[in-house]
Amino acid sequence: MKSRFILAALATAAFGLAVAQTPAPPAAPAAAASVAIPPAPKPVGTAWLVMDYASGQILAGENYDQRLEPASITKVMTSYVVAAEMKNGKVRPTDQVMMSERAWREGGAGTDGSYSGFELNKTAPIKDMEIGMAVQSGNDAAIALAEHVAGSEEAFASLMNSYAAKIGMKNSHFVNAHGLSAPEHYSTAHDLALLGRAFVHDYPETYAYNKIREFKVGAMNPQPNRNLLLWRDGSVDGIKTGHHSGAGYCLMSSAQRGDQRLIAVVMGSTSEKQRADDSLALLNWGFRFYETHRLYGPEKAVATHRVWKGTSKQVQLGVAEPMLVSVPRGRYDQLKPSMDVPKQLVAPIAKGQKIGMVKVTLDGKVVAQAPLVAQNAVEEGRFFRRLWDAFWMWWESE
Repeated sequence: MKSRFILAALATAAFGLAVAQTPAPPAAPAAAASVAIPPAPKPVGTAWLVMDYASGQILAGENYDQRLEPASITKVMTSYVVAAEMKNGKVRPTDQVMMSERAWREGGAGTDGSYSGFELNKTAPIKDMEIGMAVQSGNDAAIALAEHVAGSEEAFASLMNSYAAKIGMKNSHFVNAHGLSAPEHYSTAHDLALLGRAFVHDYPETYAYNKIREFKVGAMNPQPNRNLLLWRDGSVDGIKTGHHSGAGYCLMSSAQRGDQRLIAVVMGSTSEKQRADDSLALLNWGFRFYETHRLYGPEKAVATHRVWKGTSKQVQLGVAEPMLVSVPRGRYDQLKPSMDVPKQLVAPIAKGQKIGMVKVTLDGKVVAQAPLVAQNAVEEGRFFRRLWDAFWMWWESE
């Protein structure tokens, strides 16, 4: 393996006066170089994908931007909003949540959907309601939580859409907290994977409710988690099932093995067993044939660039967030990085200011990219510095 391939590639890139200072990447396993990646196992269903959690790359999938009914996977969005509003101080971990008549009537035992069994017109700890929604897929708990957080389920749906937009879910729209079929209630496999990724990252404590195998409310018998993968594979720790006649059987799953986490989404499957079988096959395929690497971190400059008319002649360029990439095992040393930065930079430059982009390609396809930002500020120089540099800028432009 060419241990300094990123350093050499960036150093020779013809983008102004930038000089690469990239650390050498870790060596990839030599034995994996000869492995040819077979196609991903295709699930039975309408849409599916498998995504690398760290980089957000879609490793394989079909129809993953097609708008479909998400069924009870909707409750992951509900969980996310409740956790976010709790973090923002709008609700408290000590709150008691009322099981209103509407929540009981529309999501309770008298309906065809799943329910948790909280008593009508009585309160329960907000954590119990959250677990009842995550583990038992309780529609009653979802409605009660929505009413507690926003006053009504309709107002809560507006919050759901606001948070979905922040996450980057461009093809989703929610009108209820539970996922029962409704006009204009839709999402995509891609958007749901983005939601799962955000949930794991932003609210790991709330996310952990989804790996609880069973939960008991009152005098009812314990209800099991409908995610069969929790019993099949110890690396699986979520996320959520969904089913109704319009959506078919759906499953958003996630597993972590070592330092690598994957997220799989299967929508429109034919049975509870089929969605579990297909999801586990996708996760196994992803872990077997892909690996995740950290290319750059914010702690070290990627390049040094010449600055004109400033108090300093150079600015350090780096990334604001760790830049990660998922690649087929054994092909890490075939990545080709490049920088796109202006030929001439003129002070003043603010710390954190976007200067350009760093991109990494494999087989001519961009597999990772991130903005380059200034790691230090450069103030405007004095009059004679600006005059002198203006002359040399003119000279170089000829």
